[in-house]
Amino acid sequence: MLVYVIRHGQTDWNAIRRLQGQKDIPLNDFGRTQAVANGHALAAILGPTALDFDYVASPLGRTRETMELLRGAMGLDPAAYRTDARLVEVSFGDWEGHTLPELKREHPEKVRARKAAKWDFIPPGEDAESYEILSWRIGAWLTSVDRQTVCVCHGGVIRSIFRLVTGMEKDEAADIPIPQDRILRVETERRTAEWVEATLEA
Repeated sequence: MLVYVIRHGQTDWNAIRRLQGQKDIPLNDFGRTQAVANGHALAAILGPTALDFDYVASPLGRTRETMELLRGAMGLDPAAYRTDARLVEVSFGDWEGHTLPELKREHPEKVRARKAAKWDFIPPGEDAESYEILSWRIGAWLTSVDRQTVCVCHGGVIRSIFRLVTGMEKDEAADIPIPQDRILRVETERRTAEWVEATLEA
């Protein structure tokens, strides 16, 4: 199955590398510009077939706004998409709202443990998840995809997609850069996931 995956545009917390997780932080102006650029690029890629795709987003505000800006830039009804709760970002538990330098000062031993096994590390907090736990619900979502799809989601979700689809090793998936100005083309049957540049003119 063919899936185009887009990370939401930048937020102020992204810009200062503050752990966001499931906190509902809005896009900043630069993030909105990224979303529109991705919409123009996707329109050029899909052409008239854009209407044949399913459009789904994480229910958080930053992903929904990205989807609406993207669809608007494609000339589509901004509101004509659905959400799926399984696509919400990984929960960083009690660490949400903090930067890693802050956490390193307050909890150096836990930050060291995370660095040693980032994919499997679960932060403190009742609802916290590891990337491995996140990948369980993303795997269930991928299994449910039954038509060509455009998906707007989060960095952690895309890490899970890389590992689930391509078999990427844990350490690489945990640290691979996940840009906000590019589109990921995923082909589940071929087990490929490749970035597409979003630099096409409007």
